[in-house]
Amino acid sequence: MPNRAFRCRRQIHRTVSLLATDSVKNSSRRIFPTAQAVRTPIVQKASLHTRPLAGTWATWHSRHSHQRSFHASSSAQVVKPFLLADIGEGITECEVIQWFVEPGAMVAEFDKICEVQSDKASVEITSRYTGKVLKLHYDVNEVAKVGQPLVDIQVEGEEGEEAPALASVEAVVPDTQVTPPSTPSPARELKDPSLLSLATPAVRRIAKQNNIDIKLIRGTGKDGRVLKEDVMAYISNGGNQSPVQATPAPSTPPPVAPVFSSGDHTQPLSAIQKAMFKSMTKSVAIPQLGYKDEMELNATTEYRAALNKHIAANATVYPFKKISYMPIFIKCLSIALSHYPIMNASIIGGDITDVNSIQLQYRQSHNIGIAMDTPQGLIVPNIKDVQSKTILDVAQEIHRLSELGGKNSIPPADLQGGTITISNIGTIGGTYANPCLVSSEMGIVAIGRMQTLPRFDEAGNVVAKQILPVSWSADHRIIDGATIARFGNYWKNLIENPVLLSSELR
Repeated sequence: MPNRAFRCRRQIHRTVSLLATDSVKNSSRRIFPTAQAVRTPIVQKASLHTRPLAGTWATWHSRHSHQRSFHASSSAQVVKPFLLADIGEGITECEVIQWFVEPGAMVAEFDKICEVQSDKASVEITSRYTGKVLKLHYDVNEVAKVGQPLVDIQVEGEEGEEAPALASVEAVVPDTQVTPPSTPSPARELKDPSLLSLATPAVRRIAKQNNIDIKLIRGTGKDGRVLKEDVMAYISNGGNQSPVQATPAPSTPPPVAPVFSSGDHTQPLSAIQKAMFKSMTKSVAIPQLGYKDEMELNATTEYRAALNKHIAANATVYPFKKISYMPIFIKCLSIALSHYPIMNASIIGGDITDVNSIQLQYRQSHNIGIAMDTPQGLIVPNIKDVQSKTILDVAQEIHRLSELGGKNSIPPADLQGGTITISNIGTIGGTYANPCLVSSEMGIVAIGRMQTLPRFDEAGNVVAKQILPVSWSADHRIIDGATIARFGNYWKNLIENPVLLSSELR
């Protein structure tokens, strides 16, 4: 019995050895006899077929080679389609605004692939794989769909991973060269290769409006980024590089009026304009209740001065040197929402024409949106969970969002899930406004420019007061005039009397 087992193992080793050599065809009659069936225990123990074999090696191979092929997985190269992931808030498509790679380029994991512009902000997409870029599926300015491939990347196959058919090697085929992977179809050429230059979409738009190839402009920003000032200097010099461009741009450059080509021209909407077009089209379908008021900020000014004195005394603790009124307004708004939770609610239901299917979702988190004027346009990030933050915590979040907004780098997470919005138009100008609702919110408030105006005190004397105009809009399908007035008054009372904030501590 032991001798028989030894002979079986020796025959198995001999069989495998013959399969891996070029003499397989000549030895096939010894291994696979042309009988009606293979019955020997040697072959059965080698896990080969015991079904009838018809005649010749070629016939057997043609029938069974697909089941007995050996794959060179250790050296296989696999083409991985890199898909555009969902970046949140129901966004289904993004515009490709620049590529950082080209076909044939090698990329490592976490290397930048491209920059895409969604309805809310631009996002840099990084690679999940290390390998060679074979194909770009979109041109610059084309719209990429979420879940569809952005690029094809050729990566090394992992051990045990099934490689593509062209990378597999049939060990039983004699004198056969390994077929190299087919040459991938040439990637589409970029419509505008100049957009590979580092520049924000706003800067590229100015260059495009003036028919300027941005790759001809030498950038003075970080990593050679082309700034707005570089484009304007290029235009003012008649298309020649200015010697001043070799020096770094000032941190606070003077405002430069945009220069447009003469004559009428058309251009597509920017991504921010598309987002505003969509959201405002939804907004006008909602009956909106307007409510206007004013607040006295004398006591608030003193309270803010005290906070700024504290910040100055602890300069190493905070990333900012002083705060504006906005953190106080936002925290007071959150406290008012705790007393009027319906103002933090949202309408849910499949069919707005069927009143019985409509419900109100009362949201626990106070995610208060702040309208921000960025170089690329209006965006509304929100500060999450204001109900659990202090005024200085809110100020730190505003500072962070302002820094990111100036770089057009606000992540999608900060743009999602807002429950109410506050807009400070007063930093630009104006008093009262008619703010338009976000369709998923119950209210929005716009604050105008603070002015020192004469008012009567309790004794009838004319005194100077710091007056702030306030303009509300509310969803009149749910919110009535009495509710918005009471809610607005509660918020106003907290702001005008900041000493009351301590009474709201729990």
